[in-house]
Amino acid sequence: MLIGAKAKIRLKFTNQKQINAVLEALTPEANSPLSHRGNVRLQEDGLFLVLLFEAEDTVALRAILNAYLHWINSIINVIHIFSSS
Repeated sequence: MLIGAKAKIRLKFTNQKQINAVLEALTPEANSPLSHRGNVRLQEDGLFLVLLFEAEDTVALRAILNAYLHWINSIINVIHIFSSS
């Protein structure tokens, strides 16, 4: 894959439990991406989750960014629902 676009996102979480949940949910997807046009690496840095995106072009980068950010948002919403009940 020819890398034409890159992005790095650092997301701060309130606790380790949230980071672990996100990593557990997204690691299988990161290890076997649906498309050959882009990939992501997940790294833990204290209370930060670092996402390193690489893609063939900006269109593919936008698509993979949107997918991962949407998934992370959904995971956090589920954690909040279960922790408030």
